[in-house]
Amino acid sequence: MDFVKKRTGLGKIFTIGLLFLIGFSFVTNYEIVYGQDNLPPTADEINAVAKELYCPVCENVSLDVCPTQACAQWRGLIAEKLSAGWTKEEIKQYFVDQYGDRVLAEPPRRGLNWLVYVLPPLFFVGGVFLVYKNLRKVKKTEIGVKTSENSDDDEYLEKVEIALKNMNENN
Repeated sequence: MDFVKKRTGLGKIFTIGLLFLIGFSFVTNYEIVYGQDNLPPTADEINAVAKELYCPVCENVSLDVCPTQACAQWRGLIAEKLSAGWTKEEIKQYFVDQYGDRVLAEPPRRGLNWLVYVLPPLFFVGGVFLVYKNLRKVKKTEIGVKTSENSDDDEYLEKVEIALKNMNENN
């Protein structure tokens, strides 16, 4: 057994330490974390947030296309918030806290705002149903129309004319 060498105390400690580190690396859960670049947000990132907000000053103008100085300042504020690490939802909530729900491009689904989402499809389905019913009614009346003249109709018309003449004579 010449090939087996007797280990010294220092070699055993080194081997045990190495095995401990390998075992510890399998047991622990770690991720590689990269530092932020601290790059300013791009115009596309700013407009992605601004597109979901309306200008609180102008009516029905999206914040990303509004030409006013106030909107330019608000877009700058969005850029600052994005640089600070805020999410899109946090920025939207900030504007809602400042100006109310009217700045949101999509109203929140609470209170009476849920009607905005429910009523249009209901009206559409109701309209389709009414058109369908009316078209079926028109189709049924076209089938019931007689194209040839009937002598019963002539007798009826004569009775109506006689009744109208009698009414005119009495008045």
